Amino acid sequence: MPQITCTDLTLGYEGKTVVSGLSFSVNAGDYLCVVGENGSGKSTLVKTLLKLKAPMSGQITKGDGLAPDEIGYLPQQTAVQKDFPAAVREVVRSGCLNRCGLRPFYSFSEKQMAEENMKKLGITSLAKRCYRELSGGQQQRVLLARALCATRKILLLDEPAAGLDPSASADMYDLIEGLNRDGITIIMISHDIAAAVKYASHILHIDEQSFFGTTTDYLKSEIGGSYAGLGGEQE
Repeated sequence: MPQITCTDLTLGYEGKTVVSGLSFSVNAGDYLCVVGENGSGKSTLVKTLLKLKAPMSGQITKGDGLAPDEIGYLPQQTAVQKDFPAAVREVVRSGCLNRCGLRPFYSFSEKQMAEENMKKLGITSLAKRCYRELSGGQQQRVLLARALCATRKILLLDEPAAGLDPSASADMYDLIEGLNRDGITIIMISHDIAAAVKYASHILHIDEQSFFGTTTDYLKSEIGGSYAGLGGEQE
């Protein structure tokens, strides 16, 4: 059973349709990259999957034991967020806030989860450092650890390598690939077609005529061949 099934979605805002007829599914362990031009509806899809925005029509069904709030989210950072004056450990632990409810403190298991995720992402030595003093790549590792504290099933990543230098970008993609190998389902919004076809198991290309399928089939398709043939980042 798929973890997420989207059927004939129409997405938009303020009464304006951005994309229609969008259908795809995500199974446990998939690595789905969502690509397309600016304004094609990728950001609107993110908000819809996170239940921050309702679809104009169509249906989103969650299954395979996926709880409504069980999607860890790594958003694009704003300048204000990059300057956040908190210790790394506290930023990572804040990924557990949905579990706390009215409880004004983290449980032992939640604190332990934060430590495990910091170790997994190689940032244990940064635990007491101030978040805003870190490099861009280090900050993304912290936010990825935070997202992992929110879920053990699905990570929704919005341009996780945006603004990083080539070395830090490659490092981030390798980390995400490792998490996927460990069983985490990945849904990644990206402009980087080269990275998408290198790492993803499936591609959702949103355009006037959208595509959804395996990466192999995407490369054989007319739209996939034309975009991937450019061999680089599409703006």
